[in-house]
Amino acid sequence: MYDLLKGVRVLDLTAVVLGPLATQYLGDFGADVIKVEPPSGDIFRHVRPARSDGMGAGYLNYNRNKRAVSLNLKKDTDREQFMELLADADVLVHNMRPGAAKRLGFDPETIRKAYPGLVYCVAAGYGSNGRNAEHPAYDDIIQAASGVAHLNRNQNDEPRFLPTIICDKVGGMHLAMAVLAGVAHQAKTGEGCVIEAPMFEGLVAFLMSEQLSGETFRPAKGNVGYERLLSPHRKPFPTKDGFVGVLPYNSKHWASFLKFVGRDDLAQADWVQDSAARSENIGKLYAVVAEKMPERTTDDWLEILRGLDIPCTPINSLTDLLADDHLEDVGLFREIDHPTEGALRSIRSPFWIGGVDEYPDAPAPGLAAPDENISWWQGG
Repeated sequence: MYDLLKGVRVLDLTAVVLGPLATQYLGDFGADVIKVEPPSGDIFRHVRPARSDGMGAGYLNYNRNKRAVSLNLKKDTDREQFMELLADADVLVHNMRPGAAKRLGFDPETIRKAYPGLVYCVAAGYGSNGRNAEHPAYDDIIQAASGVAHLNRNQNDEPRFLPTIICDKVGGMHLAMAVLAGVAHQAKTGEGCVIEAPMFEGLVAFLMSEQLSGETFRPAKGNVGYERLLSPHRKPFPTKDGFVGVLPYNSKHWASFLKFVGRDDLAQADWVQDSAARSENIGKLYAVVAEKMPERTTDDWLEILRGLDIPCTPINSLTDLLADDHLEDVGLFREIDHPTEGALRSIRSPFWIGGVDEYPDAPAPGLAAPDENISWWQGG
């Protein structure tokens, strides 16, 4: 962790993945993140596998560099303790629906009236001004609603979920950016603000920035959908003994590849050398790659393609990543000794920052009762 946000205190009412990922990023940059959980704990604490109750692998991987306290915000005494914490906070983050926030008295109007200098950030499923504002939303729901599942449909035209919580994680990055923007505004003006980072709108914007395509223009110059990404030939290509990811992208890449595989006729073709024309016919070129890849082994192709400076990679499994040479070089995975869970493999922040000191990450916290000292980890 670093200390770029040292002195910024974040009160975190989020749960599961989206919010905790956002506040973990803030903790990685040095913010003092206090995670407020109900007496039963964040529900993600209980997702297996786990070594002990309330400390599941997912929770451990989304909550480093934080402190935690348990409060029942429906009880007056616990609400008073929460408000004491809020009085010293710079940022409040939650992912409640508008109605739930209002019932607890944590709606933006109430909180901002009491704490006008506070940065108030919310990442519910849908924006508060829309008809879906009170609809519940989880990753699967937003994958379905945003077009992700449809875009990932199989050969039978059946929509499929991506096997990763992509919407929660993209939403978490959006929420972290929102908080940082709010903190910058606060530092410049001394004033707070209210920022919404809803999942649905965030994912649609994320997805459609390239997929809007022809519908970008009025009148439209074609349909939605980025043709290169939608080509049936865009895929990991089978080799003689496996698969390889390869992406000739610019004119030089394509000319080098086509000459190597004996297709000089295409290498010099006007439509291949012209970026716009090539884009309109990219499926034809991917078909050539698919035809030629099975002629050699994966290792042979990687050596050849790298020699031609054409982007390429082996197809890694999740297990392969644990032994990846580059990830070992940069130390992404680290062995740590957790104070209650013992020996763990952890994932460090993906950021590297020069010119500032780096400090050891604090492991994901256990759940402290409200009368316990929440500064239980070093640096709290």
